[in-house]
Amino acid sequence: MIGADLPAWPAVDFAAFGEVELKPLSRIQGLTAGFLSRNWLSIPHVTHQDDADITAAEALRATLAPRPSALAFFAKALVSGLKAFPQFNASLDASGRNLVLKKYFHIGIAIDTPRGLVVGVVRDCDRKPLAEIAADVSALSAKARGRGLPMSDMEGGCISISSLGGIGGTGFTPIVNAPEVAILGIAKAEWKPRRGSDDAIEWRLKAPLSLSYDHRVINGADAARFLRHLDEVLAEPQQLLL
Repeated sequence: MIGADLPAWPAVDFAAFGEVELKPLSRIQGLTAGFLSRNWLSIPHVTHQDDADITAAEALRATLAPRPSALAFFAKALVSGLKAFPQFNASLDASGRNLVLKKYFHIGIAIDTPRGLVVGVVRDCDRKPLAEIAADVSALSAKARGRGLPMSDMEGGCISISSLGGIGGTGFTPIVNAPEVAILGIAKAEWKPRRGSDDAIEWRLKAPLSLSYDHRVINGADAARFLRHLDEVLAEPQQLLL
């Protein structure tokens, strides 16, 4: 069993060094800790990072009513990526000897709640317009931060998104949400200069992407191509309206 031979967690009397307060983990935090520990130990993680040009996507988003969230654009772009690279829309079975290739496109969305992190699943993103995906994300988030999500809203995902774009950061290493084989991390977009024609400076809005993947299923070249594909799709966002 992976991790069975690790040294015991150190038992420290922290009160010996100063004043402390004991605060039990919430039920969600406890469950999440177990799942994350299992996933980190069991999955050979690699994280590939790149920037996506979302200048055109943000300009298009500003013209739409109701205005969908940026997250909806990324979910739609991921559907295109899963179709172009089917090994990303897959899971290893319990034996680890068979790859289950999925023909549906459900996107997991990491939701930050006061009680801990949960992942809600937006189903059939290939069939839904941007506004409906955005509405589903909002509904899942409200439910998660209220009474909580039932298991039926947290299972069946193909790939997950963990977005810190509203907070900050330039990149991170998200942990794969088993039995999925990849997870997309999104950090805060920033305006960056690019050399244009006649050496003119063009400013482009770039979103830092961090793709963690299961190296048993996905190799580095495919991960790099996957993020390049997302960049190409987001650079021509009109196709996401179809």
